[in-house]
Amino acid sequence: MTNKISNVNFADRSRRGIYVLPNLLTTAGLFAAFYGIIQSLVGHFEAAAIAILVSMVLDGLDGRVARMTNTVSDFGKEYDSLVDVVAFGLTPALLLYQWGLKDLGKVGWLIAFFYVAATALRLARFNAQSAKSERYFEGLPCPMAAAVLASGVWTLASYQIKGEVLTVAAMILMLLLGLAMVSTLPYRSFKDLDLRNRVPFVAVLVLVGGFILVSFDPPIVLSVLSLTFFVSGPIAWLVLRRSHARTNDAEVSDSVAEDDSS
Repeated sequence: MTNKISNVNFADRSRRGIYVLPNLLTTAGLFAAFYGIIQSLVGHFEAAAIAILVSMVLDGLDGRVARMTNTVSDFGKEYDSLVDVVAFGLTPALLLYQWGLKDLGKVGWLIAFFYVAATALRLARFNAQSAKSERYFEGLPCPMAAAVLASGVWTLASYQIKGEVLTVAAMILMLLLGLAMVSTLPYRSFKDLDLRNRVPFVAVLVLVGGFILVSFDPPIVLSVLSLTFFVSGPIAWLVLRRSHARTNDAEVSDSVAEDDSS
């Protein structure tokens, strides 16, 4: 009887445990985000922007590592979402506020708060969705929104470019990014790509070429790539809408033709 009780207790403790590797990556992402906050407060905007991008890379790794090692857990999902609010909501909002939005007074911190709230709402909606598409996200993913802001500040800070016009532009960009996150615009997720399977040799060349391209001027190249992904959502929405309209027109034409023939 004692052995049975001890076995049950051991099983309960095992279920209450957490997987180390994916949650360690998530914690590393939280550390990078917190480091970004500290650097923003002391005016080191380039370091803060890089910290956000590092957190983004770690966020992409922890989920894939969990799936590849079969260590997905409810704890990991909840922990990841909490870290995402900090890394891709609070940290980039504080970075933009310290970089220039604070010069706008009350409007500046309200815009920053709107961005944080949009990030939290985006993550809450994603967690609440029972059926998720393997090909598309609904709304702009918050890591990519943070990448747009971080790479933009990195570019401007590295070239020492600043001005009132850029501050207003950054405010408008934050508004648009926040709206894109809570929208239903389709954004490619690339979750259907299985890295464990064989890929064409050309795909490897494209990947290597991407790394080489980024190495030439990381802030500018990353800004272009993240902005391209940002605008891909509205473009995909227009393309899908036009495709659906053509399909509906074709169905109407077919039904009319069938009625005429009868």
